Amino acid sequence: MIVTAIIAEYNPFHNGHAWQLKKAREMTGADYLIVIMSGDYVQRGAPALLPKHLRTEMALLGGADLILELPCCYATGSAQYFSRGAVALLDALSCVDYLCFGSEWGEISPFLTLADLLVQEPADYREFLQQQLRSGCSFPLARNTALTEYFAKHPDLLCEITPDELNEFLQLPNNILGLEYCQALLTLHSTIQPVTIRRVGSSYHEEQLSNNELCFPSATAVRQAIRNNTFHPVNFPGIPEQVSPLLEKAIQNREVLFEDDFSLLLAAKLLLETPESLISYFDVTEDLANRIIRRRNEFTGFRQFTSLLKTRELTYSRISRALLHILLGLKEVSSPSYERILGFRKDAGPLLSLISKSSCLPLVTRPVLAQKKLSAEAYKAFSEDIYVSNLYETVRSQKTDSSFLHEYQKPMVLL
Repeated sequence: MIVTAIIAEYNPFHNGHAWQLKKAREMTGADYLIVIMSGDYVQRGAPALLPKHLRTEMALLGGADLILELPCCYATGSAQYFSRGAVALLDALSCVDYLCFGSEWGEISPFLTLADLLVQEPADYREFLQQQLRSGCSFPLARNTALTEYFAKHPDLLCEITPDELNEFLQLPNNILGLEYCQALLTLHSTIQPVTIRRVGSSYHEEQLSNNELCFPSATAVRQAIRNNTFHPVNFPGIPEQVSPLLEKAIQNREVLFEDDFSLLLAAKLLLETPESLISYFDVTEDLANRIIRRRNEFTGFRQFTSLLKTRELTYSRISRALLHILLGLKEVSSPSYERILGFRKDAGPLLSLISKSSCLPLVTRPVLAQKKLSAEAYKAFSEDIYVSNLYETVRSQKTDSSFLHEYQKPMVLL
């Protein structure tokens, strides 16, 4: 049995995601595809557009066989935390053969070379990195510059791409995340083999929808169109035919959530904080804590306040993640301690049986029974994810004027 994994947000699911699932199965000869998917909050520091169980159903309709939830502390972390948490969960399954990710480059070789160097950290690379950090550069920029300088000094070590290509390579979002996946695999000494598929269609940050021949939109553009009330999935060829009715219904029912739907909750939370209490939250520095307190009386909304706090050193996404961590009460990141299954296809029964036997971590299929299966530490982490999901559900139910459904009442998605 060949098992291939993908790490995703599906925020929302579109043609590019369905194409990646299909290509991953073809490239690796996979019998089954596992997806590690962010829960109700995503890596850019925002609520997911749609509830995780609905996104799970879309992913299963789009070609996945089994969906596991990426806990919130990883799903809302930087690229490093996001990738390390997801890869650790996959490695703990002890049955995954391949990890397939999309990239702008499309060839795995430079990812392996760069990841090995970043894990080994040779002395001259470390010196280049420290020089950049001392000059005031952010870590991502300092790392990219240090890598460029290192390979300029050792050109024979990276023959796959030119120096100019390397500089571009290190600035493209899917490449950056793919590099983090490869580092995580090396750090864990995992037997999972990474493979990459070249991204096609619109770029990651493209904000305008286009009806090009491939019709692979960016999720950013889809979200922007939904925010502007100009998106109709049934008439748009970039959404898989089997998925578009679900998305259409969610939009009609106002069941799509954005950052500003959480504005009042965030404003109330910030009123309770001090500079000292704020720095206890994940991703909140002393400087950011002081800026938050100094300017919190100017708060009018989640997005507005994020933009207000933005500086040359702190990106919008970094601040948005920090504010989301404050709102959700996230203060630390621990090692993965359980695997939660959100849904699977009924014909993937053999895969589920294999995971049940091979996984190093306990499987949670029914949240209400989790306390009986998990250690005290694991149950504490699980309970934190239940809380943030119930917070999401509270906002969703208020916005849609519908009944609140506790996380324990939501069954796995079976197709």
